[in-house]
Amino acid sequence: MIRIDAIWLATEPIDMRAGADTLLARVVKVFGAVRPHHAYLFANRHSTRMKVLVYDGLGIWLAARRLNKGRFSWSDGEQLVSLPLNAEQLRALVTGLPWRTLTPDHAITVI
Repeated sequence: MIRIDAIWLATEPIDMRAGADTLLARVVKVFGAVRPHHAYLFANRHSTRMKVLVYDGLGIWLAARRLNKGRFSWSDGEQLVSLPLNAEQLRALVTGLPWRTLTPDHAITVI
């Protein structure tokens, strides 16, 4: 199991042909450093594909995800370069659900 202590969403789209080295450079540019046990999420311009980069202290893990239908509910119109997510928000995001309405106590705040 890969240990993940923090989850970060990069709001700027990436080219999905980017590999581990390109994404490492993007993480350093956006977040300042690649921290152990942090997951960094990136999406393409259409929010139809996602990549997750995790540094476990020994090496890099890179995973890709594509939904069969629809789009990921990414950060539309956000002015921020990155956003922190909790585990529940990550679960909603990777399944295509609107993660922004979830609060830390699992209450839905927006309908």
